[in-house]
Amino acid sequence: MRFSTLLIPLLSITLLFQGCGEESADEAMVSTAEFTLMDTKGKSYVVEKRGTNFTLDAGDDKVVLFDIFATWCPPCQAEVKHLGNLQKKYGDELIIMGVTIEDDKSNAELDAFREKYQGGEYLISNKADNQELARSIASTIGVGQQFPIPLMVLYYKGEYVTHYAGATQEEIIDHDIAQALGK
Repeated sequence: MRFSTLLIPLLSITLLFQGCGEESADEAMVSTAEFTLMDTKGKSYVVEKRGTNFTLDAGDDKVVLFDIFATWCPPCQAEVKHLGNLQKKYGDELIIMGVTIEDDKSNAELDAFREKYQGGEYLISNKADNQELARSIASTIGVGQQFPIPLMVLYYKGEYVTHYAGATQEEIIDHDIAQALGK
């Protein structure tokens, strides 16, 4: 009896204040966040999370592939060349954003890593928001906080397409990119 006495006034107050905002009930329930990434050349990028979708500010009508990796990880090292090949193949239709989960790497070390494994010219972010973005993506796609690396997640126009945990063949990723682009 005592619980219901408290619950009714609380629900009434909640309903009263819900009508005061400009957001719809659906919009109010969507989780949002913003992450700032910086590539190894010093260019800043903003990633916006809205619900289960992640939008890179430079990737409005493009396929965006977030590659969550570490330089010490052998499968991560092996994928570098494949990511470079895909970036070269798709050019401006694709943005690959490498997101290192390591805190202690300099921009020069990350560029040398990409060069050593023949990765071409895809982007690598080296900023404090990397870990927070990686955790947010991982939990949104349901792989948990102890996710395997590399973890690659593909979005088109900000909407989730698919993800790959661990070593993945270039042809599989290529097929999914082409399909997202309608090719």
